[in-house]
Amino acid sequence: MDDFVCNKLTEWNLSEWIQTFKDHKVDKESLYCLEDHHIAALIPMVGPQSKFKKRLKLLKEKQNTTDPETSESSVEVRPSTSKTNDKGKRKLDLQGESSQSPARKRPREDIQGTKTEEEILSDVKYIMRYVHQKLPHQDDKLNKFLKNSIKHLETDKREVVGVFGKTGAGKSSLINAVIGEQDLLPSGSISACTSVMIKVEANMRNPKYEAEIEFITKEEWKEELWTLFNFLGDNEDQEKDEDYQDSVEKLSVLYGEEWRNKSPENFMDKKYFREIPEFLLSKSKILTSDTAKELSAKFVKYTRSESKEEDAKDVKRLYWPLVKCVTVRVPKNRLLQHVTLVDLPGNGDRNKSRDRMWKKVVGSCSTVWIVTEINRAASEKESWEILEESCSLMGNGGECQQIHFICTKSDSLGRSGNQSAAGVRAQILKQNEQAKKKVRAEFSKLKDVKKQFSEECFKVFTVSSKEFMRKKRLDPDDTEIPRLQEFLQDLNNSHSETLNYVSGARGILSLIQGASSRGAADIKMAVFIELEENLSLELDKVREPMKETVMAFKKCLSGGVEKSKSSCEKVLKSVLYPTKKGGAFHMILKCLVQNGGIHKTKKGKLININMKLTSCLTDSIDEEFKKTFPNEGNSGPFNGVINAFSLGTEKLMKKECENVKLQLTFLKTEEEKMKTNLNKLIRERKKTIYSSLTTTIEEKMKPCYDRAKEIRGEGTLKNMRETIEMHVHGSKNDMFAQAKDAMMKQLRDLMLEILEKQCNMMQKSIELSLKTDGVSIPDVSVELEMVKKYYNELTGSPDDDAILCSDSPGQAAALRP
Repeated sequence: MDDFVCNKLTEWNLSEWIQTFKDHKVDKESLYCLEDHHIAALIPMVGPQSKFKKRLKLLKEKQNTTDPETSESSVEVRPSTSKTNDKGKRKLDLQGESSQSPARKRPREDIQGTKTEEEILSDVKYIMRYVHQKLPHQDDKLNKFLKNSIKHLETDKREVVGVFGKTGAGKSSLINAVIGEQDLLPSGSISACTSVMIKVEANMRNPKYEAEIEFITKEEWKEELWTLFNFLGDNEDQEKDEDYQDSVEKLSVLYGEEWRNKSPENFMDKKYFREIPEFLLSKSKILTSDTAKELSAKFVKYTRSESKEEDAKDVKRLYWPLVKCVTVRVPKNRLLQHVTLVDLPGNGDRNKSRDRMWKKVVGSCSTVWIVTEINRAASEKESWEILEESCSLMGNGGECQQIHFICTKSDSLGRSGNQSAAGVRAQILKQNEQAKKKVRAEFSKLKDVKKQFSEECFKVFTVSSKEFMRKKRLDPDDTEIPRLQEFLQDLNNSHSETLNYVSGARGILSLIQGASSRGAADIKMAVFIELEENLSLELDKVREPMKETVMAFKKCLSGGVEKSKSSCEKVLKSVLYPTKKGGAFHMILKCLVQNGGIHKTKKGKLININMKLTSCLTDSIDEEFKKTFPNEGNSGPFNGVINAFSLGTEKLMKKECENVKLQLTFLKTEEEKMKTNLNKLIRERKKTIYSSLTTTIEEKMKPCYDRAKEIRGEGTLKNMRETIEMHVHGSKNDMFAQAKDAMMKQLRDLMLEILEKQCNMMQKSIELSLKTDGVSIPDVSVELEMVKKYYNELTGSPDDDAILCSDSPGQAAALRP
């Protein structure tokens, strides 16, 4: 493929298809020869395909009337409103030599007609690229700000939906049914690997099904091998122990029976990794296919601890012990445009990097799906344990707003006698409602979970993936899969990339046009002074509630420290002297000290000494933390003072001369941008603040774990226990107070940063808009008019903001209805 095709695809905002065109050797000459069926093969997605056809048609028309070798940078267009005086055709020079706007590239009927969000976004991006080219090359403060702002207009925060559930609960079938890809994730009765995280998202780069395999590092595998062999060496008489069997399974799937006769050093030999050289090179492995079924067959060896017989024909070795995460990308999927579904292991992993990734993903979930079979939904112990053990990480330690308890295989109920189809359906629906009531009743008993989540956050679904696919006994709506699809679509819609971009573009263009206008210096200065006063008052409104928050946390944590000191030794004994473990606890304690006080059993039970010791501290601040950093509702952090911040620009627009309305419009968009950035900062920082209590205890406990793991010989269990107990007894007077101080410091640092960012960003914006005259700033009245129309179309608001202070009123008028 030549540069001409590459440049055209980039210019048309279709750069994600460059590789496809390159693969099919489409050059400049063949581009002009493409027929509809060729285009459909190259770009199967309807939106981009229609956009490409339209652009290509315009290009062909231009080729028929001009010399394509000399006019690639210009597009001939015709002014097209009844108010436009007929001055003939104009040309738009994309290199910035002409003063004409890219708005004139579009026929008027396109402007008046309804456009999709994708088309609007494409148009506005085109306009802003053109404006960026028109800006002067001077490196002054205003130009640098404008260029940087245009460059950073694009944002893409993805909503993460975490999916938990034990093997056989129907997670894979559920995900397949909801996203409409029946053969994507392997499902069935064969046990899936409990360690590998699978992310499912849209492929925005090409029309292929794609899987990216991310491996743990070589160093991590060496460390894990050492732990596995030590565990097995000390556990020869306990071969029935589940953790022993888990260690054997890991080594066997990767090395066959060879591991039994060799030492760990031998197992880093290259011969074991011929099929995955990426592991040794610390790179990800990319698998691609034309169909979901083909891709599923390719990545099964990286995600499952066993394979179905038909999948296993060519599978000699399984690699899941080395896999950190698999990201599966699906083309043309509207439900995954801004959403990532993550099939999650129960509660973390023994491998440290997998566990860190697990915690990060769980903490970033805006919604969590707990999946279990309907016939034991209320009594399924593992599902409720997952919720109880992870709720603090999802709630105060994360950003989860909703928990969906999803009861699968709902069609399995109600099969009795010779009932009619309608009778069977009625029986199924009745029993599904009964199941929902039982689940809600069970949720109401979970005191620790309800500290983090209200009843309103908890919803129950009864679904049947099988019935949704085959549509025999139940209507699609009865399966409740459409309800989950609607939920995902709402997540996509709530996250309008187009509106964010267009709103930001409108603000930037308002600043440019305002800066290019002349006069009204006295009015600008008066508004400047009033805005500075407003800024000072608004910062005080933010500062005072923050001081109150500091005092509230200090009081809560002081009580938590005293309770921790008085109860920590009793709490520690409950971990070190379990009633039912017997001799097997010797190996569990070895794993605990080896892994810094944390161990996950084969059954998924998490044992965490550090969290146990921190429990009184976290209990003391849970209520205050939830109030200060809510995941639910619209008020926002710190009792809503960030979201309530306002410079009063809308009042000033009504009060002052219209000469500053453009500057005030820019300031309003900057204000919203500031709030968005601060809320994002707070959302991420609050996770670190909440986990800081446990992090400090982990650091203070590390020396005793290091000493305990070196203990050998007779009385090992007794000596390890005593080492940990003595350390806690000797450290408790300082350890918990230090955890309190660490959290308080992080909280104060966040508050200072919030005030500093608010002040600096808004002060800079006020000065740029009202104390800067752009001597060489271009006129962008036409571009602003276009973007405003798109903004009004997206928000549904009337177009009542006339373009003011324009040096070229004729251009704006030419585009007005």
